[in-house]
Amino acid sequence: MKRYEALAADVAASIESGTLKPGDKLPSVRALRASRKASPATVFEAYALLEARGLIESRPRSGYYVARPARAMPAEPLPHPAPDGEPRTVQVADMIYGILQAAASHEVVPLGSAFPSPFLFPLQRLGRALAASATRMDPWSTVESLTPGHLELRRQIALRYLLDGVRADPDDIIVTNGAMEALNLSLAATCKPGDAVIVESPCFYACLQALERFGLRAVEVATDPRTGIDLDAMEAAIQRHKPSAAWVMTNFQNPLGSSMDEGKKRALVELVTRHRLPLIEDDVYGELYFGDRRPAATKAFDTEGWVLHCSSFSKTLAPGYRVGWVSAGRFTRAVAQQKLAASLATAVPVQMALARYLARGGYERHLRALRATMRTQRDRYAEAIGLAFPGGTRVSRPGGGYFLWVELPQGADAMALGRKAMDAGISLAPGPMFSPSGGFAHCVRINGGHPMTPRIEEALQLIGRSAAV
Repeated sequence: MKRYEALAADVAASIESGTLKPGDKLPSVRALRASRKASPATVFEAYALLEARGLIESRPRSGYYVARPARAMPAEPLPHPAPDGEPRTVQVADMIYGILQAAASHEVVPLGSAFPSPFLFPLQRLGRALAASATRMDPWSTVESLTPGHLELRRQIALRYLLDGVRADPDDIIVTNGAMEALNLSLAATCKPGDAVIVESPCFYACLQALERFGLRAVEVATDPRTGIDLDAMEAAIQRHKPSAAWVMTNFQNPLGSSMDEGKKRALVELVTRHRLPLIEDDVYGELYFGDRRPAATKAFDTEGWVLHCSSFSKTLAPGYRVGWVSAGRFTRAVAQQKLAASLATAVPVQMALARYLARGGYERHLRALRATMRTQRDRYAEAIGLAFPGGTRVSRPGGGYFLWVELPQGADAMALGRKAMDAGISLAPGPMFSPSGGFAHCVRINGGHPMTPRIEEALQLIGRSAAV
């Protein structure tokens, strides 16, 4: 047994015996380090292991506490009726912009936000890495790191792929200004105005914004709240509409939280390869898994280069740094040309800072703690919604990420509920934001990426009362 496992076992025994009770604060890292003569890393590893088991929970800027017993959870959402599958011109930008602008203030309770709490990330360590990189930057790196990105960062990203069983060449990776640029460049490299693109139903609203921007038509394909996009329906849509690309989130889909198993991912890659259809894989939440190992990306099964795998560090390590990437397979040159025309390059100092941080270790330890926190918050939010919302409400239980898809009783008006919430200083993401056809009118997406506080509990109770009216 490793030292951190032994320490975790001792704390777990104290919880099971009743010596430590639900809600009790655990010894600080400093106190436990002194009493057990252990390194800070050992204590953090032990606490992360206990969090992953659901025995304790972390509260940012407060410490670690014994977790409360889990309450009965609300039922999970049912599959929605299949969309009609007709290609649609997308017109959602005004609605989405208005909702997001109203929620931009940090004074607003961020239940509709797309971002987790910034206090969950090692911003001070990243800041030191940024300062060191900027002062030691080779002037030639401003030229050498242009369109494809800083070589050392691309090498570190390739190593992350290798850990997940994916062979990736740094030369096939293009660093971008966040995952959104990676996804937009992938669309631009594979589609032309007027083309059809397969999307999930519901899908991430930024996907719809991108389609509208490029003058593309959306073909909605039914997506199960647990298992992801319906492959039979997708193949029928491919045969009928001859789309130029498909945009899919296979891990912890936003907004549903659904994930495909490995067999279904293999089948998806076989499907797009057979039809020679570019698959734009949005995988920004893949590292935020709650199980024993990272779920595979479809890129792991791509032998002919039809998958354009897009991700970023914004949701896992460095919010605000806006560093993402795409491993574009056979479309690498086309994506690089689009990058050159769109923004030329991504800021070199932040790329160097992230490469420095990744090379020095600590990322995995940070991710373990972050995953444990997100898992605890998922359960606390689901419990709170189950208590506060009207009977018949269903809540997703994703295996990773930080979004909860909430299906209100039929007849509820999510858009009206969002307006009432905003009047009270609370943001929500109504279901119609996630559909080019305006569907999911009785659903909302709730961001569980912020630690549960009395203010958030009160906000959920207010929304629940409004939804019951």
